[in-house]
Amino acid sequence: MMKKILFGAMFLSSGIAYGQKEDASAKFAALITPASMKQKLTILAGPEMEGRETAMPGERKAAAYIESEFRRMGLKPGNGNSYQQYFNVYQDELASIELRVNGKLYNWDKDYMMSLQSIANGATSSKELVFVGYGLVDKAAGLDDYAGLDVKGKIVMMLDGAPAGYKAPTPAPGTRTPSPISGAAKATAARTAGATGIILVSKDFPRKNPTATKGNMYMNKPTGAPFMMVTVSEEIASALAGRTSKLSSDALASLNKGKYSAELSINADKKSIALETSNVIGIIEGTDKKDEYVFMTGHHDHLGKRGDVIYYGADDDGSGTVGVMQMAEAFAAAAKKGNKPRRTLVFMTVSGEEKGLWGSQYYSDNPIFPMDKTTVDLNTDMIGRVDTERKTADTLNYIYVIGHDKLSSDLAKINESVNAKYLNMTLDYKYDDPKDVNRIYYRSDHYNFARKGVPILFFYDGMLKAEYHQPGDTVDKINFELMEKRAKLVFHTAWEMANRDEMLKRDIPLTMPAR
Repeated sequence: MMKKILFGAMFLSSGIAYGQKEDASAKFAALITPASMKQKLTILAGPEMEGRETAMPGERKAAAYIESEFRRMGLKPGNGNSYQQYFNVYQDELASIELRVNGKLYNWDKDYMMSLQSIANGATSSKELVFVGYGLVDKAAGLDDYAGLDVKGKIVMMLDGAPAGYKAPTPAPGTRTPSPISGAAKATAARTAGATGIILVSKDFPRKNPTATKGNMYMNKPTGAPFMMVTVSEEIASALAGRTSKLSSDALASLNKGKYSAELSINADKKSIALETSNVIGIIEGTDKKDEYVFMTGHHDHLGKRGDVIYYGADDDGSGTVGVMQMAEAFAAAAKKGNKPRRTLVFMTVSGEEKGLWGSQYYSDNPIFPMDKTTVDLNTDMIGRVDTERKTADTLNYIYVIGHDKLSSDLAKINESVNAKYLNMTLDYKYDDPKDVNRIYYRSDHYNFARKGVPILFFYDGMLKAEYHQPGDTVDKINFELMEKRAKLVFHTAWEMANRDEMLKRDIPLTMPAR
């Protein structure tokens, strides 16, 4: 649904009427300019930041730069005496590995590969496995490859893909249910049946491209033994099935399901490295309602480098981060001139968003300020571009607003009234449709406030194509005049929410399913 707000500002509370001799909100919003934002974004999305990958040197430089700006503006540190809320992420590195079947040594990438997180450091062995065909479970189709098999505490071997004639179900719109033939679904089915690991048989050996021996980062350090996931060649699968010669996948498919005896041993030297990253937090303390909080958030991390190619992340989310910084500068100037907010303003740029909303997850699970006293999170993630798929006449005067009809009936009323008074932009609510196939509501840091019951608004330009997550997301593509309008809309909304008499009502139950 697209909605153009045309009515007057009749719903504005006493907050914007605060000091009628002049409109202080408008006066200090004027400090949000294209030139000031371009200056900051040119630094944040410049080559020296190396794409700002979480916990990498470029991201640490970006966090230090944001902190230095908060200091310059006169913001107080938001975490005690520190502007940073540090947390660890982890990365696995494989130094060496040996896999043997019945004493025969096989080679990495020629005969097998493994998910690094599924590799246990040291020695692992097994003398028995259970063959489960394709390892499919599709209740709607009446298909269960585990029927009649006891796999508890055992490793299961299965073929990649599906048998001829099987048609995987189409997921319902707006859901992320994996296809039963996917590796993720097969692993879940094996876990559910009680297996300790899976061996997936693939025709794709020897592998054309080397498998990385440095894994993806992860946030929560696992406890207990990992669930083993190894992909093997038809030759290894044949040996595990007790055959002395190689069988094709078609021949392996004809094997009886059930137990097979074979000696499988894996010996790995794997290290888990702890890396440090942080959220950057600065505050402007409120007056009579200083124990209540208005958050303005964006994520300062991006995708980093792929080889020597930098993914600059100017729009994603250099633009939102700079929006937070520029709003902080405007609010700080207002406070210095005696226009202090009633509620405490919290300006937070988080790390780890591109990895899975990690920084906001860490904050929401370890809040510095009480969540029940946090009236709102106004999240800006990508506010600098024109959506290349938008074909309407308002392309230079719109913003997608997500969350307007969730958690609080005050959200839309305030945001729409502010918009009508100051900007008269098109507020597009299409991504609030529960059937949104892009699942935008779940894809930025506001979500971790919403899951804790905090009302949120997410401001977004809609860019999902063109240079999205590509090296071409650069500063020269940013429309700074449009970015200015969007940042001012968030600023005015925050001003009103910080100065009104009451916190936002929490009167709409969140009906969105979990992420």
